[in-house]
Amino acid sequence: MFASNNAANYRRFFTSIVTSLLLFNGVGCSSNNPTSKTTQAENQIEIPVQQQRFDGITITVATFDKPIGVGVERRAREFEKLTGANVNMVKLPLKDVFSSMQREFSNKTNRYDVVVFSPQWMADFVVPGYLENLTPLVKADRQLQWDDVAPFFRDFTATYQGQIYAVPVDGDFHMVYYRTDLLEKAGVTPPRTWDDYVAVAKKFHGQDLNADGQPDYGSCMAKQPKHVNHQLFWSVASSFLQTQGTQQGGFFDRETMKPLVNNEAFAKALDIYKETTQYAPLDELTLNLDGARKLFMDGRCALTLDWGDTGTLAIDPAISKIPDKFGALVLPGSQQVLDRKTGKLAACDKFLCPYAIDGVNHAPYGAVGGWVGGINAAAKPAVKEAGYALISYISQPAQANVDVTIGITGFNPYRISQFTNRENWLEAGMQESVVSKYLGGISVSLKNPNMVLDLRVPENALYQREILDKALTKFLSGKITRQETMQLIEQEWEKTTDRVGREAQLKAYRASLGVE
Repeated sequence: MFASNNAANYRRFFTSIVTSLLLFNGVGCSSNNPTSKTTQAENQIEIPVQQQRFDGITITVATFDKPIGVGVERRAREFEKLTGANVNMVKLPLKDVFSSMQREFSNKTNRYDVVVFSPQWMADFVVPGYLENLTPLVKADRQLQWDDVAPFFRDFTATYQGQIYAVPVDGDFHMVYYRTDLLEKAGVTPPRTWDDYVAVAKKFHGQDLNADGQPDYGSCMAKQPKHVNHQLFWSVASSFLQTQGTQQGGFFDRETMKPLVNNEAFAKALDIYKETTQYAPLDELTLNLDGARKLFMDGRCALTLDWGDTGTLAIDPAISKIPDKFGALVLPGSQQVLDRKTGKLAACDKFLCPYAIDGVNHAPYGAVGGWVGGINAAAKPAVKEAGYALISYISQPAQANVDVTIGITGFNPYRISQFTNRENWLEAGMQESVVSKYLGGISVSLKNPNMVLDLRVPENALYQREILDKALTKFLSGKITRQETMQLIEQEWEKTTDRVGREAQLKAYRASLGVE
């Protein structure tokens, strides 16, 4: 914990920063060019302002290299000019981020003062005491505007066992994107259920969707093994498995830690996921995220499933052929869901699906959950102070509400003001009609009390990226049956839970869901 008098220092520091930003109106200037926005922000901070200084203090920040590291570094360089601090950026390939952070923490080398990390690793970092408890600092930080952070990110991705250990800088959850021009011309309604998704994909598959004389695709997903394949699948499965709100959890029974992967609902999700490959590029099983996004932005896909990045990338006419021809919506849902008492599929009713909309249970999946900034509990007090000021600065609305409109930052919306205020999106070049659909999809997702929290227990990568992903790859390629797939996942997940310790994993799972 920091010394108690630091809270007053932070309030003075943050007030001076935001006052100067408002006076000089630099970060929020109107521009359709991300580069010009950066230049304006950098020029603005050259003007001398009165504020707390961190001269002579070096902060080492570790995070994912692209795109999150790009967004963090943009603001870190501004912070240096504002405060006199020196920010040393360590940007790691995604496959190395967790292992590097875990190694530095466990070896007590403490090379990283600030970690911008996936909240999936919260239990790994909080339980051993690696991260500073930020609760008193956040509560005292008026400029952070904590109440503006959407409840899902505030109460789940930033929090562990009721205490705040991180500040969100990004919001990650999946949505479906669709070609508005195609659906409107054909008189087709955007998909409400996953059965609808398959029907829409089937209708448009094989047609020329971008007028280049070549047949195109009904659906494009990045199903490359050990990439995001397992996360895309869980976006399909989530509405079948979770119905009672975020705290119910969508991966395990929260009383026994029994996996929810061998039942009729999971089988239905597998069938749907496999069927989407029939209306996709022939190489979809090796397609990565960049490839899927390019196909959609080239106008070759009627539907795709992705994070919020697609919305900000697709408005750029330099890389997109459909800047005004797409919309976004909450993940499709299901009219039948898992009855956990019987393991069977059951029709939604007001008891089984209390949050259903017109009989459809939606369960937006917070895949990854959005990157968050935390402080090394072993750092020196002055470095902790500067480190917290940095992550607060990045997350404050004056900076964040612009950053989420710029595709290169990797930052997606996580604040209420980011989907209720349209000005920044229009200034970024998003068409009025696209703004309405994009922000509408975000708003409906973030307001849904049944949003699914990504798995946040020790060894989560083994459960998902290794066991689940490998089983899905074998299933999609026809090497194992649906039943064999479910049995394989269940068997290996149970082995992992028993090896790590069932009681410890159950405790971590319940804590991640905010269950006392």
